[in-house]
Amino acid sequence: RDMHISKVNTTDRNEWARMRDALWPDSLDAHLGEIDAYFANAEIDMVEVFVLEKENGKLAGFIEINLRNYAEGTRSPQVPYVEGWYIDADVRGRGHGKQLMQAAEKWALQNGFTELASDAELENSGSIAAHKALGFAEVDRIVCFLKKLK
Repeated sequence: RDMHISKVNTTDRNEWARMRDALWPDSLDAHLGEIDAYFANAEIDMVEVFVLEKENGKLAGFIEINLRNYAEGTRSPQVPYVEGWYIDADVRGRGHGKQLMQAAEKWALQNGFTELASDAELENSGSIAAHKALGFAEVDRIVCFLKKLK
């Protein structure tokens, strides 16, 4: 089964939403709204998205990249940041996640950046191990807080 990496396009909408919902079980409508905003250049948390495409045109993974003004461990004024990274369970462990991360790295370098930041939930040992295997260095462990003010 040959798969390849490409930039996401509008025909990927429903497959991308399916995978986002698997990664972040939320509301499919919320994911579709963010995806539609991305295609309208109005989504503030994504600047580039690559997908892993099967021969049949179905998708099996994605990586979403944002530009953040701050990321732990760097002093760069703007940093490409992996906001989402997902591979379907049935094709994990075959190097496809690495291919997606390499696409993100290549994009970052082509756009003049020298670092790529990411994160994982503290309990997500699989993601932490995958990041480390791909050369990411753990720079911090934090618990984030937010208080709503009236």
